[in-house]
Amino acid sequence: MRNDIAYLVIDMQQEDGFHLQGFEAVIDNCAKLIDAARAASIPVIFTRHINNADASDLPPGEPLDALGRPASYCAGTRQVEILPRLAPQPGDPVIDKPRYSAFHRTELDAQLKRLGISRLMVSGVLTDACVLSTVLDAFALGYRVDLIADACTSTTSAAHYSALLIMANWVYSIELFNCEQFLRALHGDDFSSCKPASPDLFAHRPDTLPQAIARLQSSLQPSLQPQE
Repeated sequence: MRNDIAYLVIDMQQEDGFHLQGFEAVIDNCAKLIDAARAASIPVIFTRHINNADASDLPPGEPLDALGRPASYCAGTRQVEILPRLAPQPGDPVIDKPRYSAFHRTELDAQLKRLGISRLMVSGVLTDACVLSTVLDAFALGYRVDLIADACTSTTSAAHYSALLIMANWVYSIELFNCEQFLRALHGDDFSSCKPASPDLFAHRPDTLPQAIARLQSSLQPSLQPQE
């Protein structure tokens, strides 16, 4: 098994202040991926988005509750804890972050470099916020990214797929999978994935967004011929 890959599980926390589309299926897929990563001796790294309870060091405009505390991901509450089903094991790194990107003002990049990691499996929430920001920074820092699309979600399918299309179009080091196909790849079996060969591969107009989403979905399905 290659030793240059780590699995980054982004913000799979108990925050329940907003609806996440198909979240139970995403939890199921993350659980499968965590189990497979552990079986393959791939490091599993968790992130938690945490806002200071006294509302200090928040980005401009961060929503507050009636008591002046952060309206979501408030430090010291149950909502910032990892979902029990996906709970880290002793020794798993947990990166607490104050902004969307897991690399911003954290030790993540330094930890990955110490481990000799050059490739990241990525899943989690929200696809169009913390996942997108983290993947863009990973690309800028020189990492290759395996994004498991159906182990991510957002508040709507449109938001989820719009972020996937942005990453597929402009993150040149990315390969997108669905969970089943990634597990096949991990086990050394034939698999299908979307590895864009040129920039802006899924270019679209507002009125052709549904067709672009359909093309992306189709690219993640098993191909008729097995890969060499």
